[in-house]
Amino acid sequence: MKLIMRVLKRKILVCCVILISFAVAVLHWTSQTPTLVSLVSIQKQAESTIQMLLESNLNQLKNYSSIPYHLKPSLANAVARNGCVCEGDKWRIKVPFGDLLFSQVWAADLHTAFRASDLDNINQRRQKEYLNFRKRTNTAADLLIVAQANSPLQYPTQGVEVRPRKSTLIHGLGLNYKSQSVYSVSLTATMGTFDVAALVDGVQISGEGEMHMNISSSQLSALNRQLQFITYTNTIFHPNTVDVVQFGTEGFLAAFTIKIRHAIPPKLYDPGSKKEYNISALVTIAAKTFLRYDKLQDLIDSIRQFYPTITIIIADDSEHPKPVTGPYIEHYIMPFGKGWFAGRNLAISQVTTKYVLWVDDDFIFTSNTKLEKMVEVLESTTLDLVGGAVREATGYTATFRHTLSTEEGGENGDCLHYRKGFYHVLEGFPNCVVTDAVINFFMARTDKVRQVGFDPRLARVAHLEFFVDGLGSLHVGSCDDVIINHASKIKALLPWGETETDKAYSKFRHHNTSSIQNALYYFKNRLKCITGN
Repeated sequence: MKLIMRVLKRKILVCCVILISFAVAVLHWTSQTPTLVSLVSIQKQAESTIQMLLESNLNQLKNYSSIPYHLKPSLANAVARNGCVCEGDKWRIKVPFGDLLFSQVWAADLHTAFRASDLDNINQRRQKEYLNFRKRTNTAADLLIVAQANSPLQYPTQGVEVRPRKSTLIHGLGLNYKSQSVYSVSLTATMGTFDVAALVDGVQISGEGEMHMNISSSQLSALNRQLQFITYTNTIFHPNTVDVVQFGTEGFLAAFTIKIRHAIPPKLYDPGSKKEYNISALVTIAAKTFLRYDKLQDLIDSIRQFYPTITIIIADDSEHPKPVTGPYIEHYIMPFGKGWFAGRNLAISQVTTKYVLWVDDDFIFTSNTKLEKMVEVLESTTLDLVGGAVREATGYTATFRHTLSTEEGGENGDCLHYRKGFYHVLEGFPNCVVTDAVINFFMARTDKVRQVGFDPRLARVAHLEFFVDGLGSLHVGSCDDVIINHASKIKALLPWGETETDKAYSKFRHHNTSSIQNALYYFKNRLKCITGN
């Protein structure tokens, strides 16, 4: 009887363990799986409802077109000069040391760097890349929106922009006021001056070329027509700031901003003339190695099996570096023990392709390591970085998807929260999601990774720190159908299977660096605490 009871207890215990395991698995699966409504498109849209609304706004600015005006040549030319013309000095003084004595402007037509027969094809590729760049970087916050006269004042709420020390028309100014004998408005700036590009009959103006301007007229239509020719000229240089302009009339005052900033030059990469993705022209593989030359060679051999001509860049901070040679391999030697993130910076600094694929030196390419899929996701969306999945020797596949957020914490610093999971599925790519941090196997836009950078003070253990530094500037995704294998660690874990190299690597790899990481989080990122799961 006791034996039967003991067997029953064991069966009940086993059933409980199975049920608990099942419940945990379900909970984990549901926490990682979004609902159907979380399918979101981040494709690069050519048109948008917002742009259509803005066009409607701009059409309203064409009112009063029948009222005559007289161009003011000095200001009209200044505004027109915002257009780009490359012209050098036509006169040249040919005397000894003439270039030193007389400062002369030269001009160069850059298209002459290419053969005329290739230029049409190059221009088409360049325009396509530029449009994709604009769709990734331009947002609704850059577009002109005009606040209609809910008060008597009409003005642009956003979208007015001027280059440093240049001039621009201020679109959207207007007055909608009750009938009175004289209508007047004023404009006040702090980093530039106002003027008019044209003069309208019956309008009085004071303060031309100054930071404060008054405009008045007995005719409201004439005043509004004159407001369409108001110009702003930046006089105080700053490469990226705003001027807060006050716009007022009797009893009312409004404020709007004018962005003062240089246009950010695009960083475009020529994808080549082939219609299909040319991985060797688009992607460079980067890795950091330390001591483990056997594993590095296995990685290289696996890459060459599927991508024979792709460039591989290796940063190496081993004490006694060994040569790593072969076609399309660049091996860079660093000071001994310089570190993990320093090596990442070095490797990625040498990439000349549009995308960089980061891999660890103990990864193995397989038939499931489809780089074309990652390229397709990056080419089709606004994502800057897309991670894949890493399959362990045990068969477990990891993606390390985490969302990051910060909360204001007062004088002591802010709080960082990271949680397992993601935000939504990527429309058109059912195996891909949008998140904030991914596994240590990812493809990214080269210029964006360089923009964030890797803190070289993180020498041996680091990963999440890169995504914390990139929070707010990196748009991150993850696809679980692009898989790379992780070399087996089982042999090295056995007492009789660990080599001298494994022992040396483990000594450096597992050195306690949590105090360094926490100190950087505390000071550099101004955090007081981190929560995560």
